[in-house]
Amino acid sequence: MRIATYNIEWFSHLFDDENNLIFDRSWSGRHDVEKHQQINALGTVFQAVDADAFMIIEAPQTNSKRSSTRALENFARHFGLRQTQAITGFRNETQQQIALLYDPSKMDVSHAPKKPTKRAPAFDTKFILGNGGDAQKPVTFSKPPLELVINPRGLGPNLRLIGVHAKSKAPHGAKNPEHAAEIALRNRRKQLTQCLWIRRRVEQHLRKGDHLIVLGDFNDGPGLDEFEKEFGHSGIEIVLGTTRKLENRLFDPHAAQTMSRPFAVQPTTSRFYDHRTKTYLNALLDYIMISKNLKSLGDHKWTIWHPFDHPECYKSNEICQALLTASDHFPVTLDLDFS
Repeated sequence: MRIATYNIEWFSHLFDDENNLIFDRSWSGRHDVEKHQQINALGTVFQAVDADAFMIIEAPQTNSKRSSTRALENFARHFGLRQTQAITGFRNETQQQIALLYDPSKMDVSHAPKKPTKRAPAFDTKFILGNGGDAQKPVTFSKPPLELVINPRGLGPNLRLIGVHAKSKAPHGAKNPEHAAEIALRNRRKQLTQCLWIRRRVEQHLRKGDHLIVLGDFNDGPGLDEFEKEFGHSGIEIVLGTTRKLENRLFDPHAAQTMSRPFAVQPTTSRFYDHRTKTYLNALLDYIMISKNLKSLGDHKWTIWHPFDHPECYKSNEICQALLTASDHFPVTLDLDFS
């Protein structure tokens, strides 16, 4: 079974209010990319990756006029994809939902939020870390994590999935360098608190013995920015549980590689254009973490579909260009081996 996570930049811009694709030459949300170009690139990427389920980060919006699930199912129908059904969780007020697009012949899927507790409230509510100072300020998710149960229909055990789009640390709207630093620090605190919130939910699943997958865009990675020194850990390390006992940790090989060899060449899942320096920046932001009991069931394989670093992608001009056109993130897949 192949599970993917894919952050699709401004996917919502590619659909009209009837949830149909807009095949024209108007600009998409991507820099210097027209809508028809991004749509066709996405079709190529989805066909190439061919996952049984895609956790889509920045899925089309849902509001009084539009439906994320209908838009995704229309997208799948247009390209003849086998992933014909979509599911979302708590609705949010942004243009970016979290949704799963999946092959219904391979699995049954249901939205199944974990029972909230005082330590780990429901993801569509508020979280207060502690007493005093910033810890007393309520934190919310603008995109509440998507909690799912997957029944692989006899191919393996039931899986618990948590799809995540954590707070960005970018200082959008800054008026000067000092303001930018203030915004970035505030965003960093919120991102770390969101990761602690997720970690507490993870611990609920681990205590129950669930086969757990936590995946998505965390806008973070070990050693990614200077704030890590101030706070002690990255958000990724918090969710993984790197300070916990081995049986209570999650595993992602790309995070493990980055933490064990901080000065070596690192895997990356995203590529952004920096208008200030006129160069491209690469970062590891997207992860698929699994519980120890799931890891022990087989020889699983993780893949970053990077247009330059993955040989199969690089040697195909069509796939390479499609990955660059479709989004500023690249898909990450996990091939689960239950044999």
